[in-house]
Amino acid sequence: MSLPRRSLPSEGLSRSLGRDIIRSGNGEAAPVSMCRVRPNRDRPHLAVALPLDTGARPAPAADLLGQMFPVSAGTDPETLRRHTLRAGAALADRAAIRPPAAAPAITVTVESTFIRSREDDERHFEVRVGNVETTAGGRQVFGGVAKVGTDIEGLIRKNLDAVGGNKDTVLTAFTDGCPGLRGILAGAGVLEPPILDWFHIAMKLQHLKQSADGLAAGDLARSAAKAVIVTEVERLRWRIWNGKAKNARKSIDRIRAVMHHFRGERDSRKSIAPSRKLWTALRALNKYLTGQSAWLVNYAKRHRAGLRVGTAITEGTANFLVNRRMNKSQQMRWSRRGADLLLQVRCAVYNGTLGSEFGQKFHPANDSFPPTAVAA
Repeated sequence: MSLPRRSLPSEGLSRSLGRDIIRSGNGEAAPVSMCRVRPNRDRPHLAVALPLDTGARPAPAADLLGQMFPVSAGTDPETLRRHTLRAGAALADRAAIRPPAAAPAITVTVESTFIRSREDDERHFEVRVGNVETTAGGRQVFGGVAKVGTDIEGLIRKNLDAVGGNKDTVLTAFTDGCPGLRGILAGAGVLEPPILDWFHIAMKLQHLKQSADGLAAGDLARSAAKAVIVTEVERLRWRIWNGKAKNARKSIDRIRAVMHHFRGERDSRKSIAPSRKLWTALRALNKYLTGQSAWLVNYAKRHRAGLRVGTAITEGTANFLVNRRMNKSQQMRWSRRGADLLLQVRCAVYNGTLGSEFGQKFHPANDSFPPTAVAA
């Protein structure tokens, strides 16, 4: 079955313009906006646009649309788009349902990611996503597009209520160090200074370690210098992990003191000289630690106590909520409002809060029997 092409209104998933199409090789493919839907062959396009997936086995597109929206014109792409955006807009007015028991402690993590814009004056725009989770395993996800009017602070407060937060709940927050995210958390009522997450620190340290391992030890002087650098990089990681970041400057200075042995190392035709990579990584880490020193903690102590030390879970949330369906391999371009409304639906599907007025009630993905939302 094939539906005729049509141009879409000004907001939503995509426009059928030349800059909004997927290019494969030297040819042009149809827009991702589902202007043509064939029940079995176009299921991957449906999985991109819909806020859920049905799992590993292919299912007819009509059945998929029937599960999502029980309407008579369920196979029409315009109907799907219109109902999805309407559901996303209505979700903003839904109050959180508080659980019977209050949560003694809640961890809040916030992260930013970016997706492609369809507007002429910008290539990407920012999307903020995050989690609230309790020590008992309760979890909610939230997200919103920046500069579109979505009250991200209100979403955080609503999700805190949904997992049992109250005035006596101890709130712990993690960010990647972005001042804007710290301001959002403060506006949402998370007054304790957010912790700089270990995930981003570890990534920078890993880059530094790889650069140190790649140094060439051509003579005795360089071999001894490389041994000092590798040792100090490992010591630097230990100091930050154990809450001794104030002593990190000692390791950085010791590395700098032996870097002159690699002066004059030339780049190859296909790669930059390892010493230049190391110097760049060292400067980036030093700048990062200097600017974020007020938010560093003893990560080893928290880890031994079974407490969270970073936002790795939010990195995963950004992947399944935004990147996997709206960014990475899909090559889709979005309006801010259309992406934001679809994101609200995706969060509601995962959290199990769509409600009967939006069709089928989906189970949250952290249930033991998630029939459809687990892949959302």
